[in-house]
Amino acid sequence: MVSVKGFISSNFTKAFLTIFLPFFLIFTLIYLVKISALTSKIQISFVELLQLYSYSIPDIVFYTLPISFITALANVLLKLSQSNELIALYALGLKANKVLKSLLVLGVLFSILLATISFLAMPISKQLYKDFKNAKKSEAKLNIVAGKLGQKFGNYYIYVKENKHGLFQNIVIYNRTNRDEEQFFSSQSGKLNKTNGVTSLQLNDGYGYTYANGKLQQSNYKRLEVFDKQQSKPFEFEDIVAHWSKAKTEIKMLHRALFFIFVSLIPILSVYLIASFAMINPRYQENRSFIVIAITGIGLYLIASFLEKWGTFPLLIAIIIAILLLGKWMFDKRVAKYF
Repeated sequence: MVSVKGFISSNFTKAFLTIFLPFFLIFTLIYLVKISALTSKIQISFVELLQLYSYSIPDIVFYTLPISFITALANVLLKLSQSNELIALYALGLKANKVLKSLLVLGVLFSILLATISFLAMPISKQLYKDFKNAKKSEAKLNIVAGKLGQKFGNYYIYVKENKHGLFQNIVIYNRTNRDEEQFFSSQSGKLNKTNGVTSLQLNDGYGYTYANGKLQQSNYKRLEVFDKQQSKPFEFEDIVAHWSKAKTEIKMLHRALFFIFVSLIPILSVYLIASFAMINPRYQENRSFIVIAITGIGLYLIASFLEKWGTFPLLIAIIIAILLLGKWMFDKRVAKYF
């Protein structure tokens, strides 16, 4: 029996890798295009691009693994059926239920892996992705380029004629808070300061004009410091327990959890459904692999989408039980009854 399990597992592994790797590469390209779109807003190096991509790997695996499992399961059972290897196992006295046990064990292992990815890896990777993107956007705001118009520092528009190793020369800043208030400052030199996470622009040896309530005021200064009041709040990492505990009060988070639970269970739920049509006698039964894969995959993902929008825990449990009973009933009627 051990050799039979090894034989079926070996065939499944080959079929799974043949299907999973192309799916993984396709989704990788999609995510890389998505990440590259950020370069229009922020500047990132090749190493940082790979870092961002690594944060997307849990998502890619989570969405490609279930459909890869369904396809590989159908392909390996049909291949063994059409080559009469399953018929040979039946002839040796092995029942169809025993032959399927090794694939059920694989389904359980895949479901555990999916649950781990969805409830542990994905929340962490999404937070790391968000933190990285916010940090790069903050850096981009402080990346003042000499000779470029339209740059902003906080609420101020800023123009710098020269930038010599972080020391600005000939600076002009302008701010219009509303229709009746305007500010204009000019200085010979300046630099960016960052203290305790607070960024400011230091201006040296300049003058300024302030217009408010119909009055124009002029001032000269040796040193003037302008603070960025639009700085984003520092990122606070949320632990896994706190993240998913929000499902108690937030309906959107609850629906997301139901979606993850159902998708994680797809490998288990699909075993009997797929086997009902893939474990065939090639002499008397037709190969309907493409129809079976399409209907099973689309049907399960439609149910997952339904749960993500309108699901509840009682409904989730009822659907899981119904699918398991339907799969077992079809398997007993179409396969186990004869083999």
